[in-house]
Amino acid sequence: MKTNNLFIGLLLFLLIPIYSCSNEENDDPVELTIAKTMLDVSYGTDAQQVFDLHLPANRSSNYTKTLILVHGGAWIEGDKADMNYAVDIIKQFLPDYAIANVNYRLASAGNYAFPMQIDDIDAIVQKLKNENYGISDDFGFVGTSAGGHLSMLYSYGYNANNDIKMVCSIVGPTNFTDPNYTNNQAWLDLYYNLTGVNYADNPTYYEQLSPLFRATTSSVPTILFYGNADPLIPTSQGVDLHAKLGQLGVYNEFNLYNGGHGDWSQTDTLDAYTKLIAFIQNKF
Repeated sequence: MKTNNLFIGLLLFLLIPIYSCSNEENDDPVELTIAKTMLDVSYGTDAQQVFDLHLPANRSSNYTKTLILVHGGAWIEGDKADMNYAVDIIKQFLPDYAIANVNYRLASAGNYAFPMQIDDIDAIVQKLKNENYGISDDFGFVGTSAGGHLSMLYSYGYNANNDIKMVCSIVGPTNFTDPNYTNNQAWLDLYYNLTGVNYADNPTYYEQLSPLFRATTSSVPTILFYGNADPLIPTSQGVDLHAKLGQLGVYNEFNLYNGGHGDWSQTDTLDAYTKLIAFIQNKF
């Protein structure tokens, strides 16, 4: 469940600045005036528990917000490098935001995705809050595919301290109880491999993994991007969440393009990019 690089064509139009790199984890206050990149910052003991942190110049713990990028890959593959194109675009058009481009532990046989991956997302948020990076405690998510699911699930179900202020899902699953999935044996097999729980034995468990069922009246502003011919994510996944958020009175934007799992035309890709940047500027 790994998207094509949604905005990759747009990089032809960008002039990408060069930033200094460091593996240091603490920011000296003297350095807050300059941009800084920290690669493979560890937030746990596993080799996969790392993120890249891109810090803007003139940042402050009073006002600098952070966008957390979460890659896709069906919860079993993928890497933060898959989101590097988004890092470049954000640096160019949202230069005052910090960016955390994250890895999380990938599921494998007997190593279940849940709650492991949500625990990793929480550990990342806590690390960003507790270290002296010169950023505020305001965070937003941009996730693709499985990463979109994790971003929404955390934002709706685990945002007890109101640290998360917005979420973007690019072709992310929202409802694991959708008949398009539960009537498909391949998906049911994937469910079991990800959780160790048979859907038929405990459908309520799968509701708890579904952002659709975790959304409340206090959920954060949400922007959604889906394709009308996606072989992995039925249109109902986006349509139903859009309707649910509307019923709850939660601000949200829903965008549906011609095409599949992020492989849209350059015109639609540019439209999605423009809307996402505007959403971040206006709602975060």
